[in-house]
Amino acid sequence: MPTFEQASAWYSSGDPVHGLEHIQRVYRLAERIAREEGADIEIVRAAALLHDLDSSQATSTAQDLRQQHQVSSADLAGQILQREGWSAERIQAVQHCIRAHRFRQRNEPPQTIEAKVLYDADKLDAIGATGFARAVAYAMQANQPIYARPSAQFIATGQLEPGEPHSAFHEYLFKLSKIEQQLFTPTARRLAQSRNRVMRAAFDQLAAEMEGET
Repeated sequence: MPTFEQASAWYSSGDPVHGLEHIQRVYRLAERIAREEGADIEIVRAAALLHDLDSSQATSTAQDLRQQHQVSSADLAGQILQREGWSAERIQAVQHCIRAHRFRQRNEPPQTIEAKVLYDADKLDAIGATGFARAVAYAMQANQPIYARPSAQFIATGQLEPGEPHSAFHEYLFKLSKIEQQLFTPTARRLAQSRNRVMRAAFDQLAAEMEGET
């Protein structure tokens, strides 16, 4: 089984969005959900530890590559687990978890309980106070503002108008506000309730302050 010591060489400790701290939080959440949902905890642990191996591509100059990082991360995970002596069947189970964990790319939706656990753990880390902080950090990484007033088109369709920035607030409207309804497991849905309240209050306050309303 790969270890956190190994993972420290695979992930940046300075990346606030997809770095080592994100991996550690998702790992802990995935363990908790797996135990409550009766998932294979070894599969879940490996998938959580390896799911963002290609996160080095998550830069403002490599967004197209980032869109498919789950595929390359699954490939890298397979190589690592093969060296660890895992069977082909269990490697494939981990790889499915990794390929199926993206919110925006649903070409391979989670089919197994282990894949659903990883998806839910990864998404829980995108909401709450941590999710608010990560959204702000990601906007800064991508040279986008933390707040911009969304256009009527964006609110209606999720499509930016020409020249409209994709701020952290846009990301909240487009993705983060919808996560609670798209979780798979009862455990994750329960955990999401308080996180969602905290995040919603934070973004509401951000918008009010930026618009000079408070």
